[in-house]
Amino acid sequence: MRPAGGPLWSALAVVLGALTTHTVLVTSGGGMDNAIVVDAARTWLAGGSPYDDPHFLYFPSAVLAAVPQALLPRSVLDVLVPPAVTGALALGWACALRLHRVPLHSRLAALGLLGLAAGFAPFGQLVRLGNWTVTAVLALPLCLLLASRGRWVAAGAVVGVAVAFKPLLAPMALLFCFARRWRALGVLVLVPSAASVSAALLMPDPAGFLTRTLPFLLRGDDAFVRLYEASPAAVLPRLGVPGAPAALLGVLGAAAGVVCAYRRWCGPGPLPARLAETSAALMLSAFLVSRPSYNHYLLVVLPLLLAGAPHSGAVARRPWFWLSLVPQLPGVPWPWLEAVRRRAFRDAVTLCVLAVTVARHCLRGTREADGPRGAPDPGRAPVEPVESV
Repeated sequence: MRPAGGPLWSALAVVLGALTTHTVLVTSGGGMDNAIVVDAARTWLAGGSPYDDPHFLYFPSAVLAAVPQALLPRSVLDVLVPPAVTGALALGWACALRLHRVPLHSRLAALGLLGLAAGFAPFGQLVRLGNWTVTAVLALPLCLLLASRGRWVAAGAVVGVAVAFKPLLAPMALLFCFARRWRALGVLVLVPSAASVSAALLMPDPAGFLTRTLPFLLRGDDAFVRLYEASPAAVLPRLGVPGAPAALLGVLGAAAGVVCAYRRWCGPGPLPARLAETSAALMLSAFLVSRPSYNHYLLVVLPLLLAGAPHSGAVARRPWFWLSLVPQLPGVPWPWLEAVRRRAFRDAVTLCVLAVTVARHCLRGTREADGPRGAPDPGRAPVEPVESV
């Protein structure tokens, strides 16, 4: 929590600069995943349907959001997208720190982002891919920061905008249900719905998401995508487990995670900790059943948990939190798992162990650290949630 010195900030700048510069030099089209969305926008501008590409898995609103990029040449995207993704990841980390009342000039602020960039492989992969998951990485901590200050309607709007870009944060609607913030929930649902319906009316195939993408997601039988999915329903069949039991196991795990998330929300502790841990449990539960489910999705929840490390009883103080991240150490040669297409087995271990760790923490709560229910956090002014627009 003490201020970080100049050498530490310099090291962080060097690592982020090297990662971004390397991506600019070696990536074509501003990131492979970003190119999928941009090409969909270019297809629409040319009069075609974005959903002709089966790997375009976004709402119609994402097509309009990608139009500014579609108007730029790929050589410009090569230069702009990697720094934009890195900047969004850094802003998401800053919001997570402020949620837990950690100073932005602290050692944790510098060391945490340095550790994510240099020691967590999905961070670099997300920068290289330019995947729109980065919108959720920024939106979730910003949403929780607003909610911790009583601005629930604004928090719902932030999640709604993120869902309009990519529906990754849709499970966060359950948090608003837990908190009984119905007006904020209405905003969350209205924003992406209105944006998607308006955009769909401009498409040559207005129902393309419902008739093409949704069946594709429900089947989950794309041979290429399945090689990189980390959910149990995708990984276990590759190990010989029948598909139906594997899917059922994922559903049961997700249901248990939602129950644990609700228990954490109703449990003791400061509001920021309950917001972060409840949201992490909800999102990890969704990742257990979502198709597809990639390792860079973990960046949506990891900064929220890591930023709470200075406070007693935090998830990040449990040994299994750190052990779950070991398979994601960059540069470690894992026997029989060196091939990129076998990376999903390591990703599944991280996802499942982290999900179980967070679920157990939610059940145990922080009663032993926080004292009686409702007791204020030492050294911190209480934050009273107030409904505000």
